[in-house]
Amino acid sequence: MDENKKAAQKKKVTHFITMAVLVILFLAFIFPFIMVIINAFKTKGDITADPLALIGSHGFILTNFTDAMKKMNFATSFTNSLMITTISTIFTILLSAMTAFVIVRNKWKACGLLFSLMIASMVIPFQVLMIPLVSLYGGIFGVLNSRITLILMHIGFSLSMATFMFHGAIHTSIPLELEEAALIDGCTRWQTYWKIVFPLLKPTIATVAIIDAMAFWNDYLLPSLVLGRKELYTLPIATQAFYGTYSTDLGLVMAALLLAMLPILVLYLFLQRYIVEGVTSGAVKG
Repeated sequence: MDENKKAAQKKKVTHFITMAVLVILFLAFIFPFIMVIINAFKTKGDITADPLALIGSHGFILTNFTDAMKKMNFATSFTNSLMITTISTIFTILLSAMTAFVIVRNKWKACGLLFSLMIASMVIPFQVLMIPLVSLYGGIFGVLNSRITLILMHIGFSLSMATFMFHGAIHTSIPLELEEAALIDGCTRWQTYWKIVFPLLKPTIATVAIIDAMAFWNDYLLPSLVLGRKELYTLPIATQAFYGTYSTDLGLVMAALLLAMLPILVLYLFLQRYIVEGVTSGAVKG
């Protein structure tokens, strides 16, 4: 009995320590987000005087949001971000899912070679490619300052990871017998893919959608290299309007950051129940 009590007490202590560590880590990660929220409703002076205070001496200030929207041309920047993110995400999902399906269901050497090259490309840092990329597309082809160019670049850089995720999901979670049964019933290969395979990839689709949408929406480096005209700016680039050479209005910066992160946060809340299922769908062979 004494040994059982000691084991139970040890288990409780271990559980308490684990929960304490998790709470500390959670607070460390969520602290910057909380700071953005509470300081978005303060004046510049209140933020400088006491950034940790929940309410500034001037109370809640809502003018930060209206001023930020005017200065960053929020409607245009939001439309650009929404268009680029939506189109890039949709085409990444469609192309990567079809590519993974072809690679998994065909034992051609070309498929294995293509998949190996795609995996190898994932380890190449973008910073290695950005100078040649800008020189090639801007200096030689002259196709910079275009939303279409940015969309194609987003798709190209994200295709390998998305294909890798769909490859694992199709290989381990979708039995070949389902496709064979559909073919026997008279479905073509194209119909089998869209009516049988693609609907079963919903968890992976949601996972790829949220990962890529967040990456495209928050990306600053690639759009800053491709888009040079103000009417083409996305939200991350537009927020640079608040950073001056000698002074920065932190209230406007916080309001702009909050406006920029809200849409992608809403998308995550809608799709979060699929995230874990989608990430682990290809991890264990069933």
